[in-house]
Amino acid sequence: MTDALKRLSDEGVAIWLDDLSRKRITSGNLAELIDQSHVVGVTTNPAIFQKAISGGEGYEQQLTDLATRKVTVEEALRMITTADVRDAADILRPVYDRTDGQDGRVSIEVDPRLAHNTAATIAEAKQLAWLVDRPNTLIKIPATKAGLPAITEVIGKGISVNVTLIFSLERYREVMDAYLAGLEKAKAAGLDLSLIHSVASFFVSRVDTEIDKRLDAVGTDEAKALKGKAALANARLAYEAYEEVFSSDRWTALERAGANKQRALWASTGVKDPSYKDTLYVDDLVAPNTVNTMPEATLEAAADHGQITGDTVRGTYEQARAELDAVAKLGISYDDVVQLLEDEGVEKFEASWNDLLKSTEAELQRLAPTEA
Repeated sequence: MTDALKRLSDEGVAIWLDDLSRKRITSGNLAELIDQSHVVGVTTNPAIFQKAISGGEGYEQQLTDLATRKVTVEEALRMITTADVRDAADILRPVYDRTDGQDGRVSIEVDPRLAHNTAATIAEAKQLAWLVDRPNTLIKIPATKAGLPAITEVIGKGISVNVTLIFSLERYREVMDAYLAGLEKAKAAGLDLSLIHSVASFFVSRVDTEIDKRLDAVGTDEAKALKGKAALANARLAYEAYEEVFSSDRWTALERAGANKQRALWASTGVKDPSYKDTLYVDDLVAPNTVNTMPEATLEAAADHGQITGDTVRGTYEQARAELDAVAKLGISYDDVVQLLEDEGVEKFEASWNDLLKSTEAELQRLAPTEA
């Protein structure tokens, strides 16, 4: 059942689960996935927490206690989410120890409403790192313009970061630059660079969803032939940029000081178009020293019928460039698409967070003790 997942791991792709809930933790399911499905990390986001907490299972006792203490809804939400991340981090700790800190990681996101506020993002990242208090945590910071200096500052303080919501090649290069600048700050402060880790979450499926919609609007045979190609091309060129940056003289100086490469992480790898194979963004994005964070359905599909045939990224750069150029020649603006996706990504996480606040507040009111 897991031969394909083992092959994927053997090719240098770390398999992370893009989901977390208290039930998954307490039932032993997370431990089982680590043991049997080669899962070596977990990512969360506001939408994942919204689904888990709204489902309610496993949270009632903690919610009752929080309601009794009359905490604010924001404080309650942070107590709940950090408890889940802390427990998941403890389950993954043996993986963290075995891989010298590279894997065994659990990500938790700063409040998405702060995505355009650098100072507040830095303050929130520091608070989250303190609250979870586990060395195998990654604090997720969105790759907005305001997020870039926050990444540098937080890395510079020795806090490991998962940079999220990356869609464009230009922004990805800015993210890598922000990481290197943070490492340089950490080095100047005398911190141990070997303890600082980072991944850059490059989103995949949403690129196809948006560009395919525009290709359909063009409607020609040439346009239809390009459907389902842009997301892979974009991600593959991101890996080319990764190879370039992490072979530079600037990087070499940091590596000599003990620094770790910021791995590319393929995010949003669940296929949205049912006409595409459901393992498309797994099978076709195999490259050394990467992470693929999969929703459970994609993980199960990859385990069942994934076709792992070795490296499917290096050697494809010329073709990838040609495919994106062909899309551009049809009048579809790459810059417009990636900016739209970033804006929508922040808005979707904000909406999930606001829904989560509302449902948590309703639960706190329902469970609050009646005054005598």
